[in-house]
Amino acid sequence: MSIEINPKRLQGGPWAAGYALHIHTLSSTFIGHDEYGHARFETLRSPVGELLYQTAVDLLAEAAGRFLKQWAPPIDAIVPVPPSMSRKTQPVLSVAAAIAERLHIPLCTDCIVKVKQTPQLKDTTEYDKRMEALKDAFTVSPESTTGRSLLLFDDLYGSGATVRHIVDALKDVGHSKAVYLLTLTTK
Repeated sequence: MSIEINPKRLQGGPWAAGYALHIHTLSSTFIGHDEYGHARFETLRSPVGELLYQTAVDLLAEAAGRFLKQWAPPIDAIVPVPPSMSRKTQPVLSVAAAIAERLHIPLCTDCIVKVKQTPQLKDTTEYDKRMEALKDAFTVSPESTTGRSLLLFDDLYGSGATVRHIVDALKDVGHSKAVYLLTLTTK
Protein backbone atom coordinates (compact mmCIF):
# COMPACT_ATOMS: atom_id res chain seq x y z
CA MET A 1 0.00 0.00 0.00
CA SER A 2 1.49 3.32 -1.09
CA ILE A 3 0.60 6.37 0.98
CA GLU A 4 -0.24 9.65 -0.76
CA ILE A 5 2.29 12.35 0.04
CA ASN A 6 2.38 15.98 -1.02
CA PRO A 7 5.91 17.19 -0.17
CA LYS A 8 6.28 20.79 0.87
CA ARG A 9 9.67 22.49 0.90
CA LEU A 10 10.60 23.94 4.30
CA GLN A 11 12.47 27.16 3.63
CA GLY A 12 13.99 29.89 5.73
CA GLY A 13 15.94 27.75 8.17
CA PRO A 14 19.63 26.96 8.69
CA TRP A 15 19.28 23.52 7.06
CA ALA A 16 20.76 22.76 3.62
CA ALA A 17 17.31 21.69 2.35
CA GLY A 18 14.16 20.47 4.03
CA TYR A 19 10.75 18.96 3.36
CA ALA A 20 7.55 17.92 5.09
CA LEU A 21 5.78 14.97 3.46
CA HIS A 22 2.31 16.52 3.85
CA ILE A 23 0.35 19.03 5.91
CA HIS A 24 -1.00 17.58 9.14
CA THR A 25 -4.61 18.77 9.28
CA LEU A 26 -6.86 19.40 6.28
CA SER A 27 -9.76 20.80 8.32
CA SER A 28 -10.98 21.04 11.89
CA THR A 29 -14.59 21.89 12.71
CA PHE A 30 -15.81 22.80 16.18
CA ILE A 31 -18.65 20.42 17.13
CA GLY A 32 -19.38 21.53 20.68
CA HIS A 33 -18.25 20.86 24.21
CA ASP A 34 -18.10 17.52 26.01
CA GLU A 35 -19.62 16.89 29.45
CA TYR A 36 -16.50 18.39 31.07
CA GLY A 37 -16.68 21.63 29.10
CA HIS A 38 -13.76 20.76 26.79
CA ALA A 39 -14.02 21.90 23.19
CA ARG A 40 -14.44 19.05 20.70
CA PHE A 41 -13.53 19.11 17.03
CA GLU A 42 -14.14 16.95 14.02
CA THR A 43 -10.69 16.78 12.44
CA LEU A 44 -9.84 15.68 8.92
CA ARG A 45 -6.14 14.85 8.62
CA SER A 46 -4.01 14.31 5.52
CA PRO A 47 -3.12 10.66 4.81
CA VAL A 48 0.28 11.16 6.49
CA GLY A 49 -1.31 13.13 9.36
CA GLU A 50 -3.78 10.31 9.99
CA LEU A 51 -1.02 7.68 9.98
CA LEU A 52 0.96 9.80 12.42
CA TYR A 53 -2.12 10.12 14.66
CA GLN A 54 -2.43 6.31 14.55
CA THR A 55 1.35 5.80 14.98
CA ALA A 56 1.50 3.57 11.88
CA VAL A 57 5.29 3.20 11.93
CA ASP A 58 5.75 0.86 8.94
CA LEU A 59 3.52 2.85 6.59
CA LEU A 60 5.13 6.14 7.62
CA ALA A 61 8.62 4.67 7.15
CA GLU A 62 7.62 3.35 3.72
CA ALA A 63 6.38 6.78 2.61
CA ALA A 64 9.39 8.62 4.06
CA GLY A 65 11.83 6.08 2.61
CA ARG A 66 10.24 6.34 -0.83
CA PHE A 67 10.53 10.13 -0.70
CA LEU A 68 14.13 10.06 0.52
CA LYS A 69 15.11 7.77 -2.36
CA GLN A 70 13.59 10.28 -4.79
CA TRP A 71 15.03 13.36 -3.05
CA ALA A 72 18.43 11.69 -2.46
CA PRO A 73 20.10 14.13 -0.04
CA PRO A 74 23.75 13.08 0.53
CA ILE A 75 23.40 11.94 4.15
CA ASP A 76 25.64 9.87 6.39
CA ALA A 77 23.14 9.31 9.22
CA ILE A 78 19.56 9.94 10.34
CA VAL A 79 19.20 11.99 13.54
CA PRO A 80 15.76 11.87 15.20
CA VAL A 81 14.65 14.94 17.13
CA PRO A 82 14.59 13.94 20.81
CA PRO A 83 11.01 13.68 22.11
CA SER A 84 9.57 16.48 24.21
CA MET A 85 7.62 14.15 26.49
CA SER A 86 8.14 10.65 27.77
CA ARG A 87 5.82 7.93 26.49
CA LYS A 88 5.91 4.17 26.09
CA THR A 89 6.43 4.37 22.32
CA GLN A 90 8.21 7.36 20.82
CA PRO A 91 6.83 7.78 17.26
CA VAL A 92 9.75 9.88 15.99
CA LEU A 93 12.32 7.36 17.21
CA SER A 94 10.33 4.38 15.93
CA VAL A 95 9.79 5.84 12.45
CA ALA A 96 13.39 7.09 12.20
CA ALA A 97 14.69 3.62 13.13
CA ALA A 98 12.42 2.00 10.54
CA ILE A 99 13.57 4.46 7.82
CA ALA A 100 17.22 3.84 8.71
CA GLU A 101 16.70 0.08 8.50
CA ARG A 102 14.85 0.30 5.16
CA LEU A 103 17.47 2.54 3.56
CA HIS A 104 20.53 1.02 5.28
CA ILE A 105 21.55 4.39 6.69
CA PRO A 106 22.92 4.60 10.24
CA LEU A 107 20.60 5.95 12.94
CA CYS A 108 22.35 8.37 15.32
CA THR A 109 20.35 8.70 18.53
CA ASP A 110 23.36 10.07 20.42
CA CYS A 111 24.14 12.89 17.94
CA ILE A 112 21.79 15.18 19.84
CA VAL A 113 20.44 14.40 23.31
CA LYS A 114 17.83 16.26 25.31
CA VAL A 115 19.23 17.16 28.72
CA LYS A 116 16.61 19.60 30.02
CA GLN A 117 12.87 19.07 30.26
CA THR A 118 10.95 21.63 28.20
CA PRO A 119 7.25 22.32 27.90
CA GLN A 120 5.52 21.08 24.77
CA LEU A 121 6.21 23.93 22.40
CA LYS A 122 2.88 23.54 20.64
CA ASP A 123 1.44 25.10 23.81
CA THR A 124 3.82 28.11 23.60
CA THR A 125 2.72 30.56 20.92
CA GLU A 126 5.41 33.25 21.16
CA TYR A 127 8.58 32.41 19.19
CA ASP A 128 10.93 34.15 21.67
CA LYS A 129 9.47 32.11 24.54
CA ARG A 130 9.96 28.93 22.49
CA MET A 131 13.61 29.79 21.92
CA GLU A 132 14.10 30.59 25.61
CA ALA A 133 12.60 27.22 26.57
CA LEU A 134 15.06 25.49 24.21
CA LYS A 135 18.14 27.23 25.63
CA ASP A 136 20.54 24.58 27.00
CA ALA A 137 17.97 21.84 26.36
CA PHE A 138 20.24 19.72 24.13
CA THR A 139 23.80 18.48 24.01
CA VAL A 140 25.61 17.49 20.83
CA SER A 141 28.15 14.72 20.39
CA PRO A 142 30.87 16.15 18.12
CA GLU A 143 32.44 12.66 18.00
CA SER A 144 29.31 11.51 16.15
CA THR A 145 28.65 14.60 14.04
CA THR A 146 31.91 16.26 12.96
CA GLY A 147 32.28 16.34 9.19
CA ARG A 148 29.10 14.33 8.59
CA SER A 149 26.02 15.17 6.52
CA LEU A 150 22.98 14.50 8.67
CA LEU A 151 19.25 14.15 8.12
CA LEU A 152 17.34 15.65 11.05
CA PHE A 153 13.99 13.85 11.29
CA ASP A 154 10.85 14.97 13.14
CA ASP A 155 7.14 14.24 13.09
CA LEU A 156 5.58 17.72 12.96
CA TYR A 157 6.98 21.05 11.78
CA GLY A 158 5.21 23.96 13.46
CA SER A 159 7.08 27.23 13.97
CA GLY A 160 10.43 25.57 13.27
CA ALA A 161 11.91 26.74 16.60
CA THR A 162 13.02 23.28 17.76
CA VAL A 163 14.56 22.16 14.47
CA ARG A 164 16.27 25.55 13.95
CA HIS A 165 17.79 25.30 17.40
CA ILE A 166 18.97 21.71 16.82
CA VAL A 167 20.34 22.41 13.33
CA ASP A 168 22.32 25.37 14.69
CA ALA A 169 23.71 23.15 17.48
CA LEU A 170 24.62 20.34 15.05
CA LYS A 171 26.47 22.83 12.85
CA ASP A 172 28.04 25.13 15.48
CA VAL A 173 28.88 22.70 18.28
CA GLY A 174 28.76 19.44 16.33
CA HIS A 175 30.70 20.73 13.31
CA SER A 176 28.51 18.75 10.94
CA LYS A 177 29.22 19.19 7.24
CA ALA A 178 25.53 19.73 6.39
CA VAL A 179 22.13 19.19 7.97
CA TYR A 180 19.05 18.29 5.92
CA LEU A 181 15.55 18.25 7.40
CA LEU A 182 12.63 15.88 6.88
CA THR A 183 9.38 16.02 8.82
CA LEU A 184 6.34 13.86 8.33
CA THR A 185 3.88 16.75 8.51
CA THR A 186 3.66 20.52 8.79
CA LYS A 187 0.95 22.76 10.20
